[in-house]
Amino acid sequence: MNSTSLRRRVVSLAVPAALKQLLDIVQLLIDMLMVGTLGVAALAAVGLSMQFMMVVQAIMSLFAVGASTLIAHYIGSGRFNRASSVVYTAGLLALGLSLIVMIIGHYGANDFYQMMSKDNEVVRLGTQFFGVLSLGMSLVFLDALAFSALSAGGDTKSSLYIKIGSAFLNGVLNYLFIFGHGGFEPMGVVGAAYGTLCAYGFSLIFYGWLFYKGKILTVIPIINKKDVQRIFRIGLPSVAERFIGISGFLVFIWLIASYSTESLAGYQVGLRIEAFAFMPGVGFSVAAMALVGQYIGAKNYEDAYKAGVLSAKIAISFMGSVGIILMVFPHFLVELFTTDTATIEQAVLYLRFVGAVQIPLALTFVLSGALRGAGSTRLTLRISSLSLWLFRIVPAWLVVQLGYGILAVYVAMTVETIIKGFWFWREYKSRRWMKKIL
Repeated sequence: MNSTSLRRRVVSLAVPAALKQLLDIVQLLIDMLMVGTLGVAALAAVGLSMQFMMVVQAIMSLFAVGASTLIAHYIGSGRFNRASSVVYTAGLLALGLSLIVMIIGHYGANDFYQMMSKDNEVVRLGTQFFGVLSLGMSLVFLDALAFSALSAGGDTKSSLYIKIGSAFLNGVLNYLFIFGHGGFEPMGVVGAAYGTLCAYGFSLIFYGWLFYKGKILTVIPIINKKDVQRIFRIGLPSVAERFIGISGFLVFIWLIASYSTESLAGYQVGLRIEAFAFMPGVGFSVAAMALVGQYIGAKNYEDAYKAGVLSAKIAISFMGSVGIILMVFPHFLVELFTTDTATIEQAVLYLRFVGAVQIPLALTFVLSGALRGAGSTRLTLRISSLSLWLFRIVPAWLVVQLGYGILAVYVAMTVETIIKGFWFWREYKSRRWMKKIL
């Protein structure tokens, strides 16, 4: 395929995926703003639920990566019925996992909140919120599967359109349920949970219609034993990678919190702003994963390699530009979130560091996605985990123990980001991963 056509395919997949990511963030911010009007305890209760959802997302990567990689390979090789049977198999797996999470979440919500907070009101409200949200875990899991499957098939636009509708519905229902408008009784944080579940239900109705229509994929009720084994072989390293990443993230937060409350607050504000910079990386990661998987399925290894490289180059141009904005205008961005001088100072420091490493961060996002599309999830696990702990967590812990300031922690973070980005580039460029295809 010539470079112009390949570029067009990359952008057509990446842009809708990035915009969907934007809507996910905006929807979360709107939820937090609405819940925030109920008080600090309500805001903290809903915010803490995001920590549990990080674990849920890690579990979902089993089928979100394992199944979508298989689907992309089968579509690339023209085996559409086999790809559709993987959707069915992954759907059963998603339902089974969601039931386990539902039981743990519903009955363990109180214990989780008691572990995370000493405030009785936060525990009470959080237990109510997550107790309801847990009951709809099947909707959450199937939504993630549907998006991953369609993306692997080369369709990210449909997911974007569905997200636009569900995000709007979520906002409207939150307004009605939380505050008691339109004839509803005020439900507070529980209303936010019901609004979220209704939005997921809305999405699944339209995803179901797309699969029923079957333009790219449908659902064929056949379970192939080899495909089940492949889903686990590809997906389990991704689950491990996510859990190791979460543990590292929590340790890094703990190290930053050891300096001051303002340092922690500034870091959290910086993360929220940085999330917008991630969007191009997420979008082009989805594109790279789908295209590399499809080209490998077609045994077109040269275009598979080129798809990853081109996706990375375009992502670098976008994220590099965003990095310049983060470094040049950090005060303006931070002041949209807080007026506290000490917090602003800490957030600005963080943003200047992350702005400087958007290029290696783009390489990490996109090339890790490309390698997952090839099925090389053990390689991404090894690079991500070793880099995180050897070059970020351990050095950051050492500088804290030696009494250096938070600047040294961010230097460790920056060095690790550069090492990881170019480590992914080195491995991808070597093409050794092509010798270990499924």
